[in-house]
Amino acid sequence: MKITAEPRSDQWNAEDFIGSPRTFQIAGVRVGTAEQKYDILLEGEERVWRPPLTVLRLLMAGWGDDSTLWVGRRVRLYNDPAIRFGKEQTGGIRISHMSNLPDGKPLRKSLQESRGKRKTHVIDPLPELAKAEQLRAEWKTADPERRKVIEAEVAALQNAEAQA
Repeated sequence: MKITAEPRSDQWNAEDFIGSPRTFQIAGVRVGTAEQKYDILLEGEERVWRPPLTVLRLLMAGWGDDSTLWVGRRVRLYNDPAIRFGKEQTGGIRISHMSNLPDGKPLRKSLQESRGKRKTHVIDPLPELAKAEQLRAEWKTADPERRKVIEAEVAALQNAEAQA
């Protein structure tokens, strides 16, 4: 049994990724609160992701500034314990992988981390899910025996992605 410790919150927090990173598909973007400019809706999730400015800049560098184009794309999020808020090391959510990166190559972006200090962020490409999408389409017309085979193939794809 997988143990979870989910807070009562309307947003994803760094602590939610302590055990392992998670991959999400973007379902939409809406105007957020005064503290965080945007809420990113994640497919199949009730809680929203409220990325900070650095992460928004990385998303824009990889996908552009038209959030309607982000829908259907995927990100892998993780807890980076080195993130600071003021003088405290609080940890935060960062991106390790993104789908649909230009030319399918890693994204390298130097961004200001603090006054006078820059950091190069590297975002790796997520493997495309063409095979998984093909299997989903086939599932609709498959007989029960073929569905078992499709389930095994999807599980293998998900396992490979989780290990990547």
